[in-house]
Amino acid sequence: MLSNNHIKTILFDLDGTLRHHLPSGAEVFLEYIKSIGVKFSQEDKTRAERWEHYYFANSPEINADHQTFKDDIAAFWVNFARRRLVALGLHPKQAAELAPMVSAYMGETYKPEVVVPEDAPLALSTLKEKGYLLGVVSNRDQPFQEELKNLNLDPYFSFSLAGGEVQSFKPDSRIFERALEIAKTPAGQAMYIGDNYFADIVGSLRAGLTPVLFDPNTLFPEAECAVIQTFAELPDLLK
Repeated sequence: MLSNNHIKTILFDLDGTLRHHLPSGAEVFLEYIKSIGVKFSQEDKTRAERWEHYYFANSPEINADHQTFKDDIAAFWVNFARRRLVALGLHPKQAAELAPMVSAYMGETYKPEVVVPEDAPLALSTLKEKGYLLGVVSNRDQPFQEELKNLNLDPYFSFSLAGGEVQSFKPDSRIFERALEIAKTPAGQAMYIGDNYFADIVGSLRAGLTPVLFDPNTLFPEAECAVIQTFAELPDLLK
């Protein structure tokens, strides 16, 4: 348990924390390449999942890919499949050969359900009732308040902030600083909860917030911060 009775504001990541895909893209990706004869170990699988978190944490690689492919979304995802196959341990030549087929399969068949973790609403309700100010800070390009409404999450949050609104994306500290300005809360009285170690934990630490890693699958056992695997653990963490 942390000594967190000084916390006044609790900020949350959106995708991968409050909002999930079932099944996950990683699961479907791996099932497909396994079906076409690609072999990989649990260690390979974990390495590739960690790489995906790194890539989407506003990494130099994803920024370079956005510049390279610009509006060619199909080519971007073929390249992503190639990169992920390399992260899984495939030879770069084999990865390049398989990437178009893998990307096409994902584009045609991957239609996940969007869900909120079952224990999230009760935890959020409890935190709000206890007087914490709650907000959502995401690396989305566009505002996502309408999506919070569709997920029935908007009643819990005082505000939401997308990286594109301030041209700052986690782990850059400016997006957190802007969120603190909106919340009228100093960094030392704010907590940030997210699933991506490279974006959420590194970024919130950099900005002076108290980080909490949401890591239900123990992808980051080395994380030097508080870790939760369910939202039910949150209220006790704040006692």
